[in-house]
Amino acid sequence: MGQKKDLTGSEKSKIVRYLAEGCSSLKIAKLLKRDHRTIKRFIQNSQQGRKKHVEKPRRKITAHELRKVKRAAAKMPLATSLAIFQSCNITGVPKSTRCAILRDMAKVRKAERRPPLNKTHKLKRQDWAKKYLKTDFSKVLWTDEMRVSLDGPDGWARGWIGKGQRAPVPLRRQQGGGGVLVWAGIIKDELVGPFRVEDGVKLNSQSYCQFLEDTFFKQWYRKKSASFKKNMIFMQDNAPSHASKYSTAWLARKGIKEDKLMTWPPCSPDLNPIENLWSIIKCEIYKEGKQYTSLNSVWEAVVAAACNVDGEQIKTLTGSMDGRLLSVLAKKGGYIGR
Repeated sequence: MGQKKDLTGSEKSKIVRYLAEGCSSLKIAKLLKRDHRTIKRFIQNSQQGRKKHVEKPRRKITAHELRKVKRAAAKMPLATSLAIFQSCNITGVPKSTRCAILRDMAKVRKAERRPPLNKTHKLKRQDWAKKYLKTDFSKVLWTDEMRVSLDGPDGWARGWIGKGQRAPVPLRRQQGGGGVLVWAGIIKDELVGPFRVEDGVKLNSQSYCQFLEDTFFKQWYRKKSASFKKNMIFMQDNAPSHASKYSTAWLARKGIKEDKLMTWPPCSPDLNPIENLWSIIKCEIYKEGKQYTSLNSVWEAVVAAACNVDGEQIKTLTGSMDGRLLSVLAKKGGYIGR
């Protein structure tokens, strides 16, 4: 009789069927040509069944400990349930119980990408809204920079995958691949740029002014009429290279000073309509999880996407400023939806 070590799945199924037909273990062993002891061991193990799981008594949480957990959760955003309970010196609580307790008082959320607004920020945003409430925003040039990478923002490569198909594997790079810094502006229904910052150039006050001289002033601003230049208001955010004394003095020599240079409140990307233009361009160049193999190819994609943005889209963005100002005042300086 064969002396095999383990029973196959097919043999186990036959044993169960023969037992149901009333065969003895000895007869089954002869039918399967297996050792009688192997058959008996399988039958005995099957009849024993699984041991019942005895649940350990859960640790009870007092009302005082619940208050401590709630305070700790407020002080430690994004902390794990274990870290929160350990900070309260509460031990012996299983993860399922910790999570159930925290669900009654908190939510699992991602970290906010926008900087938090303090009382001073909110007051300055309200003052800014009141100052420019009666401004003709069709005469404001909204400017900003955007950095684009070869792979796009994390988590964007998502979509429907057919049944039986594998999700595409993204390219992996040893050193990240770098990116391209892009500057552009929008005014009324017109797009200014985009212009590419030279690779490897760090924008400080001097290089920023030189960049504006070589691109914005020489290629766009000097072609405009004197009446246009007289009425145009230049907007830029409070980046160090923008708001420095050097840059402010340089722009003043170009005729952009006082009321022609818009003051900008802190922490206010939601008030700049060009941020929405960046979203439109990024959605286009990174659609379907698109990746790029060179900086020149991603720059060409940015230029192509910018060319596809029509005047009506830009006019919609610049025309939204009255509503944004009213929203800031209604929210007492708080963030508005973009």
